[in-house]
Amino acid sequence: MKISSFNIQTFLIDGGTMFGVVPKALWNRQYPADENNLIPLDLRSLVIETDNRVALIDTGFGDKQSEKFFRHFYLFGGEGLVEGLANLGYKPSDITDVIHTHLHYDHCGGGIGVDKSGNYYPVFPNAKYHISQAQWDSALNPNIREADSFMMDNILPIKELGLLNLIKKEGEVMPGVELRFFNGHTKGQIIPIIELPNGKKLVYTADLFPSTAHIHLAWNASYDVEPLVSIEEKEAFLNEAIGQNYYLYYQHDHFTECSTLSQTPKGIRAGNKLTLNEILKGA
Repeated sequence: MKISSFNIQTFLIDGGTMFGVVPKALWNRQYPADENNLIPLDLRSLVIETDNRVALIDTGFGDKQSEKFFRHFYLFGGEGLVEGLANLGYKPSDITDVIHTHLHYDHCGGGIGVDKSGNYYPVFPNAKYHISQAQWDSALNPNIREADSFMMDNILPIKELGLLNLIKKEGEVMPGVELRFFNGHTKGQIIPIIELPNGKKLVYTADLFPSTAHIHLAWNASYDVEPLVSIEEKEAFLNEAIGQNYYLYYQHDHFTECSTLSQTPKGIRAGNKLTLNEILKGA
């Protein structure tokens, strides 16, 4: 198995939305904001090559949306989606599987492109796009909290172009890559768990743990549709993860790519902060 990482895009977002009811005086110590209360988030993706398949986890914003849309995100940094893959030695046609953790616009926008005539096309023409059944149903019939996060030009063409593979139960999607479902942030969010060559596991945390700061059980984004469910899911998974020495890979944390977990007097927190390359060297 070969595992590679790259950052599609870095952007700024209101810090308060990322920490919900937690006072800024607390979260700002761990994840500092600028003078406009904005914090930087990354859109990291993993590429997993195994068993003659090449999987890509999440595809970022894409570039279909208007200048007005992107004006709210203050984009900076990052390699880009196709460019980042090229830097790793991959072409879009090499990708056989796209795993969308969920269908919020910052996670799935790059999988579908639009040409000059306004026609949609698959950015990864040889790939199946894996999405949980629960998330697909939720995106097509969104609640009022999430409606603006689901953009139909990112979603409907996946089915119309014959790319869609709906995941109805947890389990392996390819050798060494297990998909688990979580429902606090959004219904049917997929969390991929990758088995490393040494038998340890790497967890692509998506929006279950957007950053190391969100390991704190009560620190949850205001975007979570079921915050109490998020707390329950986080507690159960953290106990599993620390018991089995999982590594966590953070999709959004601008400052930390990966970490171990550590038991402290205040609960489970991030332990050693590492890069993916440092983890893989030990694997």
